[in-house]
Amino acid sequence: MTPQSSQHGSPLPGLPEPDPQTGAAVKAADRAHVFHSWSAQDLIDPLAVAGAQGSYFWDYEGNRFLDFSSGLVFTNIGYQHPKVVAAIQEQAGKLATFAPAFAVEARSEAARLIAERTPGDLDKIFFTNGGAEAVENAVRMARVHTGRTKVLSAYRSYHGSTAAAINLTGDPRRWASDNGSAGVVRFWAPFLYRTPFYAENEAQECERALAHLESTIAYEGPQAVAAIILETIPGTAGIMTPPPGLQGVREICDRYGIVFILDEVMAGFGRAGTWFAADLYDVVPDLMTFAKGVNSGYVPLGGVAISGKIAETFAKRPYPGGLTYSGHPLACAAAVATLQVMEEEGVVENAARLGAEVVEPELRRLAERHPSVGEVRGVGMFWALDLVKDRETHEPLVPYNATGEANAPMAAFGAAAKKRGLWPFINMNRTHVVPPCTVTEEELKEGFAALDEALTVADEHTV
Repeated sequence: MTPQSSQHGSPLPGLPEPDPQTGAAVKAADRAHVFHSWSAQDLIDPLAVAGAQGSYFWDYEGNRFLDFSSGLVFTNIGYQHPKVVAAIQEQAGKLATFAPAFAVEARSEAARLIAERTPGDLDKIFFTNGGAEAVENAVRMARVHTGRTKVLSAYRSYHGSTAAAINLTGDPRRWASDNGSAGVVRFWAPFLYRTPFYAENEAQECERALAHLESTIAYEGPQAVAAIILETIPGTAGIMTPPPGLQGVREICDRYGIVFILDEVMAGFGRAGTWFAADLYDVVPDLMTFAKGVNSGYVPLGGVAISGKIAETFAKRPYPGGLTYSGHPLACAAAVATLQVMEEEGVVENAARLGAEVVEPELRRLAERHPSVGEVRGVGMFWALDLVKDRETHEPLVPYNATGEANAPMAAFGAAAKKRGLWPFINMNRTHVVPPCTVTEEELKEGFAALDEALTVADEHTV
């Protein structure tokens, strides 16, 4: 089957002819030598990818997929944007790499453009190689700034897989690494659909969540708490848009001298239909972590945006941390080009408009049609369908952290989506709808048609 006759929709311009022989060689080398993250190596079957463009990628067999996962929610401007590719090529020809202790044009300009978009006075930028390192350094900054050790994080969260970041993570991926969790205290953040507070509405959920957080601080000793870290909108854990209570967290932090860290690694740079999700809640943290969408993942880059009061701590005192590739010129050149593209092409506005006018109404129509959809939630190009066995009880379609046969309903749903040319983002009992922020209305509707068919498979497992 050639791409031109693929079951997965119309061809993209310049899509090459299928090349199964090369695909087989790529797959063989992968299976022989690549060690994949979060996987039992003998139980996975990675797809060999031949190329990608915009909202799509394709394999060597000629099958094309509409990417509703944006990679790992990072291709905010889609794949292979020519202006960003050109900027990386130009930077490689001019200055491919340089040590972080020097002032380099691409690094300086990337920092300036990021600082222009961050809320409040988050005007200093410490560059890292990705989101987990950003979290590591934000926590270190908070601990040094306060002289305290404890950090509070939410159970429904993901902050990365390095030492401190994985222990701050709330989801089960941290369990194997919990031996390093000294100083980490977890609490329940608000989530009305599966409320731990027996709340009946958002106002109750917010009020009780803030009271729970403050009592947790009291029992841990406010004088020992360096920071509270929250994903502004939790991503992998379920895209739970919070009630309007983040100002309450800000006030609690101010009352006890606690550093407030917002993790915007996934929610930032247009994903929520604003430059940062914090803009939706009119809240300014002391530290903000970012990565992913800052340059659409074209070259690894992350960082911490730092407030004036935290920066002042290190004005005359050396910051005890650093990275060989901090502010790598290629990554920063990609960030500069990405931010310029986002401005020129109205990418943030596109995510906001299509999120409100197309994604939300289409997903709510799917929810009406399919008993497996328990809740629709999200904003911008950042949505989740909570799949359930029983809408009345909210029982998840598969158990928490299910694997093997217990996870069969979600595996069948995922296979059905891929068969129809849609590449989904699936975690536990949820499918997330997180296409590139540059996605078109036509592409969205193509994806929803495939999602509609795939959900009939999930419906078979409802009561």
